[in-house]
Amino acid sequence: MTQVGSVNQILRVDHAGERGAISIYRAQLLVSKALNRRCVPALQEMLEHEYRHHQAFESLLKARGVGHCYAITLWALGGFVLGTITALLGERAIWVCTSAIENTVNEHLEHQVAFLASADPEALAAVESIRFDEQAHEEHAVNNGGASGGLYRILHGIVRGVTSFAIWLSTKL
Repeated sequence: MTQVGSVNQILRVDHAGERGAISIYRAQLLVSKALNRRCVPALQEMLEHEYRHHQAFESLLKARGVGHCYAITLWALGGFVLGTITALLGERAIWVCTSAIENTVNEHLEHQVAFLASADPEALAAVESIRFDEQAHEEHAVNNGGASGGLYRILHGIVRGVTSFAIWLSTKL
């Protein structure tokens, strides 16, 4: 794959990932308004961040004439299912889910930054612009019960695995 192709793939995968994150937070908010009210303010703030991130990648894709990732619908549907299930499991499951996803995403973004530093300053700026929020989401989750101890270790591992698979799949579609 050419360098331009690799950069475009990064933008498409990140755009799809932000769409998945929007679906997760929307589902968690829907359930949490009834069952986990303490989580609602933080989830709303995180959702606002994800909308902003999604729009940044959407604008960049349009400006470059690059289409969306073919897996974007899967990310949206899968995100809604994951968000619903974790919210039904309770507040700690919400934060374990967030911790697992953001930990995986932050590792993924580190690899992207290393590549984009010499490949594409504009794409690098887009990826860098979301890193602080993603790191803050992970930190908030861990500080609010998102550590993966006990049986929650299983949930954490499943969510990390699903997130890694979704990223990998998006690079193939």
